[in-house]
Amino acid sequence: MLDAKTVDTWIFDLDNTLYPAGSNIFARVSTRITEYVQTRFSLEHEPARALQKDMFRRYGTTLNGLMVEHGIDGEEYLHFVHDIDVADIAPDHALEAAISRLPGRKIIYTNGSVPHARRIMGRIGVDHHFEDVFDIVAAGYVPKPNPDPYNALVSRYGLDPARCVMVEDMARNLEPAAALGMATVWLSGTLDWAKEGAEEPYVHHVAEDLTAWLNGLSVPQSA
Repeated sequence: MLDAKTVDTWIFDLDNTLYPAGSNIFARVSTRITEYVQTRFSLEHEPARALQKDMFRRYGTTLNGLMVEHGIDGEEYLHFVHDIDVADIAPDHALEAAISRLPGRKIIYTNGSVPHARRIMGRIGVDHHFEDVFDIVAAGYVPKPNPDPYNALVSRYGLDPARCVMVEDMARNLEPAAALGMATVWLSGTLDWAKEGAEEPYVHHVAEDLTAWLNGLSVPQSA
C-alpha cells in the first residue's frame, strides 16, 4: 500500500480517471472528434472514424496526428471537440472528500485542454483542490506517453519525482512517470484499449475504484 505521508504532489489524469469511463463523457468528445474529421476532410462517418483511430494509434492523440500530417490548428480543434454538454454531470461528493484528505499539492495532467478540464472539475466539485492543470497546450501539443512533457511538468512546478504519485486510466502513460521516479497508480476497469502495459513493472499500484483507493490510504491526521 502506498504511504501517503511520503507524497508531496498528486498528479491526476482527467478523462476516465476523475470520472468513470461509464459516464460516457469521453465518448462525447470522441463523437465530436469524428465530426471534426468528417467536416475537415469531407468524409463519411466510417472513413472519418477510421482516420481518427489511425491517428490516435500512431500518434497518441488524434490531434497530434492531424497536426503532424495535416497541419491543422490545435486551438481550433480543441475548442470544437470539447464543445460538449456536461449539464448531466453530478457532483461527486465522495471523491471530493477523498481528495480533500490528501496531503500536499494536486495537479491535473491531461491530454485535453484547460477549459475542458476546468468545466469537468467544476461539475464534479473538485476544482478547488487542484493547484493547476497541465494540458496538451502546455505540453507543446505533445501527448502522453512521450516523455518530454513529463519532464516539462516536473520543471514547471519544481517537483521532486520521488515524492510524486501519478494516477492514470491508461497504463502505458505511467511508463515515463515511473522512469522519472514517481509512484504510479493504474485505474483499472476502464476500457480495453487503456489496458496496454498494465502488466509492466512501471505500474506500481492498481485501483479498481479511485475513491475507494484514496480512502484506503493512510494519511497524516493534519491533512
